[in-house]
Parts: sequence; C-alpha cells; structure tokens
Amino acid sequence: MDINEIKQDIIEYSKTIGIDKIGFAAPSTFEEMKIRLYRQQELQYQSGFEEKDIEKRTEPSLIFEKPKSIISIALTYPSKMRTTVVSKKGQRRGIFCRASWGTDYHSILRDRLKKLEEYIAKKVSGARFKSMVDTGELVDRAVAERAGIGWSGKNCSIITPEFGSYVYLGEMITNIPFEPDSPMEDRCGSCNKCVEVCPTGALVQGGQLDAQKCIAFVTQTKGFLADGFRDKLGNRLYGCDTCQTVCPENKGKDFHFHTEMEPDPEIAKPLLKPLLTISNRDFKEKFGYVSGSWRGKKPIQRNAIIALAHYKDETAIPDLIMVLKEDQRPVLRGTAAWALGKIGGHEAFTALSAALEAEKDADVLAEIGKGLEFFKDGSENSISI
Repeated sequence: MDINEIKQDIIEYSKTIGIDKIGFAAPSTFEEMKIRLYRQQELQYQSGFEEKDIEKRTEPSLIFEKPKSIISIALTYPSKMRTTVVSKKGQRRGIFCRASWGTDYHSILRDRLKKLEEYIAKKVSGARFKSMVDTGELVDRAVAERAGIGWSGKNCSIITPEFGSYVYLGEMITNIPFEPDSPMEDRCGSCNKCVEVCPTGALVQGGQLDAQKCIAFVTQTKGFLADGFRDKLGNRLYGCDTCQTVCPENKGKDFHFHTEMEPDPEIAKPLLKPLLTISNRDFKEKFGYVSGSWRGKKPIQRNAIIALAHYKDETAIPDLIMVLKEDQRPVLRGTAAWALGKIGGHEAFTALSAALEAEKDADVLAEIGKGLEFFKDGSENSISI
C-alpha cells in the first residue's frame, strides 16, 4: 500500500472501532492559537488546569521527535437522556453537564486511540505515536479544526456538521507523513446566541473565553464560591451546557452510538440532600467512573448546597444545619450558613445565631454574617424575631 491507501484504510478501520469522525493535519506550529493563548495569558483568562507551557501547546516538534502528521478523532455523545428522573419538592436534584454523562470520556478516547495505534503499527514498520486526550499538551480544538473535523465556534467548541458540538476530541502525533485534510469553513456567521446567553459573560466575544468566569470552571474549584457566581450556578453540580444548548447547530442533534456514554439518570441528575453526607467510599463507588468526579466530592457537595439554596428547599434545612454544626471543612460549613439564610425561616435563623457564637473560623463567620443579612428588615427573608 502507498501512503494514501494506508490513510484510507485507517479511515475505514476507525469506523469499526467506534470513532465517529477522523481527520489528518500537518504538524506545523499552531501560530494563530499561539497568539490567542499568549493574549489569554496576558488577560489572565486561563483556568489553570491546562498545560502552562504555551510553546509546547502549539509546537508539536517540542513534544514529539520529527512529527510528520497529526490524526484527530471525534466521538459524539448524547445530548438527551433516554430515561430521566424528575426534580420535585422535597426531592430536588442537581445536574452534571452532558460531557460527564456515562463513563469518563478520557478512558473511552484513550481506548480508541490505543486501538488505532496498534492497527497502524501493523501497517507501517517503524511507526511512532504520541496520543493525548484533553489533558495533553496540544489544544484538541486547534488540531481538530486544522484536520477538518469541524470549525471552531464562538462558544469555543468544535462544531461538526454531523454532530454539532456534542463531540469528544483526541489526537495522535505520528512520524507517518499522511496527506493533511482541509479545514472547514466557519458556519457561525452573524449568530451570537452563545455569547449573549452565557450566564456569567465568560464568553467575552466569539471565540474568546475568560475561563475564570466560566461556570464549567467555577463548578470545579474547591474554595468558597464568589458571591456573584452563586445565583448563576442554579442546580449545576459540574460543568455547564448553556452555550451548547442554545447553539442552532445543535438543534435536533442527539446520538447514542456508544453504550458506555449512556447516562445513569441517578448519577447525571442525583438527589441533592444525600450528597451532603456521602462518604468518600460511597462517592467513589457511585460517581468515580464519570469525568465530573475528578476533583473529588468537596466541590460537588458545595455546589449541591448552593443548588438547595437556589430551590429554596425548606426540607433541606435540617441537613444544612447538620453540615453547619458538624462538617470539618470550613467551605462546606460556610456555604451551608449562606444557604440557610437564602432559604430562610425561624429554624434557619436560630441555627445561624447559635453558630455565630460557636464558630471560630473567620471565613465561616463571614458566611454566617451573609446568611443573617437575609433576615434583616427589608431583605428577602426578613422575619419578626
């Protein structure tokens, strides 16, 4: 086989192992992305989770000896649950974003890339590879864009004509000189819906994201949530889908090609109150296989408390009082104090007043103060004492 026949053979094989789209790109420097990343760094828009060395993120030759091409892959994931559960009074539920439904996508894509490597190695003697998914040095989106997988949308996601932006991305650098595919024309046009509806204004403009403001990032932090984000969080436990759900390119897009991506409704939309006291072991057993568990249970529990406040769930007051009194973590105690004030009622006020006398941590005391502010005359939960 010549190189073009091998490329076509790889494309055909990829379909048999559950790769929904595949493209080939040149391994030259990602000049435009480099400019964007340095500008993002200058504006302090990075999340801090990404590879810090911008040169490595945009220069394939720095992370792979004599690269000749990059193979980009995409797998589509469901946008709707086949069976669902309902959040109702007394049994309120939170939600994980779609990218955290089913088995952790890192595992799924690494499996596909490994199979692809093994197949190519049998075809090409001396073939070398470096594969990565999300946490690697290269910017998945930049590779996918160059490889013709889709165009880079204003929501900072790759948008494919077939699957919309509901795709996971991975890539493989290799020393095989495959013919590169052509990038796709941008189809966002004048549409600006994602920028306009972003809950926190994190999409500064089309294609530019301030990750520090992005709800998807905020849900993964471990400290106290800034006041301005709390009312924006809603019932989100991990991630945010708003900029995807409003995208016209995603209308009617819902694919169920991969059984391991199918969500368990009780995991994707879990009851909130049980999360407040879940043990480390139970959390790992129940949620450990989804990507949204990677930061541990603390951010999920904090977000669950905020979600209960969002619902003004009075049935959660005893649970929140227990957290305020007994939890060893200041972030959880303090957030519970704020939530009690937000929900309101005499029982919450009494608990906060008692905690004000007993609490020693300065940060928690500040949150208790915020909670008590809700009870002052003229505030939303003002009561007669």
